[in-house]
Amino acid sequence: MENDSAQPPQTKRDGFWGSLGPAIITASVVLGPGSILSASKIGQQYGYSMSWVLCLAVGLMLGMTALSARLGVLFDHTLCEEMAQRAGRWLALLAGTTIFLIVACFQFSNNLGVLAALEPFSQGEASWIPVAVIVGLNVFAVGALAGSDHLYKPIERLMKVLIGLMILGFAANLVMAKPDIGAVAAGLKPVLPTDPGAAKSINLTPLIALFATTFSVAGAFYQSYLVREKGWTRADLKPGLIDSTVGICTLGFITLMVMTTAAAVLSGRGDIELKSAADVAKALEPLFGPWAMGLFCLGIFAGAFSSFLVNAMIGGCMMADSLGWGGSIDRKGPKALTVLALLCGMGVALYVQLTGQKPVNLIIFAQAMTVLGGPILAGLLLWLCFQPDVPERGGVPVWLKIVAVVSLLVALVLAYQKAVSIYSDLQKKIAPATETAK
Repeated sequence: MENDSAQPPQTKRDGFWGSLGPAIITASVVLGPGSILSASKIGQQYGYSMSWVLCLAVGLMLGMTALSARLGVLFDHTLCEEMAQRAGRWLALLAGTTIFLIVACFQFSNNLGVLAALEPFSQGEASWIPVAVIVGLNVFAVGALAGSDHLYKPIERLMKVLIGLMILGFAANLVMAKPDIGAVAAGLKPVLPTDPGAAKSINLTPLIALFATTFSVAGAFYQSYLVREKGWTRADLKPGLIDSTVGICTLGFITLMVMTTAAAVLSGRGDIELKSAADVAKALEPLFGPWAMGLFCLGIFAGAFSSFLVNAMIGGCMMADSLGWGGSIDRKGPKALTVLALLCGMGVALYVQLTGQKPVNLIIFAQAMTVLGGPILAGLLLWLCFQPDVPERGGVPVWLKIVAVVSLLVALVLAYQKAVSIYSDLQKKIAPATETAK
């Protein structure tokens, strides 16, 4: 069996820009169509007032990413292998299986997200084009996996380009939107969202949605693998913190641009219903024109494609490592399981595209896995940072431990709220069937 007991040789640094990478990749997988849609809907419904929620989510995500990166260079093995050696293979399998199931279930949404970005420009075209796009992208990804023995560097470069395209696409629309800077600043003051239709009762749904699409424990967990791929050692702890700060702040900056654009242009527009990221681009076209809409779609495509690639890689590497096959994307086991995740996503996406039906049971299962996954992974990171030998290896700062505790509590709250939502949806589906039976 293959393993990653020794870190790769340290890579040569090329200045500040060259030292960045792992957190940029993490940001790219979190910044998917779901994040763009969620930020747009919150900006439309609540204006600038939810900016403080985004800052809080970014702060926790930054802390968890920095903690994961630190553990990645402090330990001699990957995190799953450390868990296997310290507590047994079952604990590693719990982490790896949880992440792989989440990735496999939601990979189809990344496929459909790519199509959503192309939708405004492909209306009236032959029905086989979306199918060809989905198949072509997956074949390209599989070919890239099979044809390269050193994948980290090309992936890092590609993610930097895609992040750049997102900044370009969304910044152009933000400049044209001319947001109220004073209102944006005022949005940093914590105010709970209310529901005007229910006697202004507190509505936590937008707060939870923004947190769930920005604060990704699975993405943060994989940071420990990326820093090993980069070749970092304990000498890179300080550059690692800089990388985490720059990468996750970039995630927050792009999300804030999308939310602010929606707040400036779409706020109070009850006649516009945003069901997909492509709907946001269409809603902006009457005011900004097709050129600006094209840039927004460019940002959506970059977000969807970056999530599409890295999401599958996270599932494949983590699952393989939990089995003892090694966690490096250059090894055969992680590559094979990454291809499996890609095929699962492509298969479901093709089913949705060809039949027009949503796989409801799969979506419910994926949501259930997400409910369990967040607290499990946050708890495992917290457990690892309190291992007895960590202080002698370099230690974990108190502030990172505090962030880990708060993150676990937040993950538990998000899990509880999601569980309640899933239960409520199931009850609504069961009730009509029961009445029909009667």
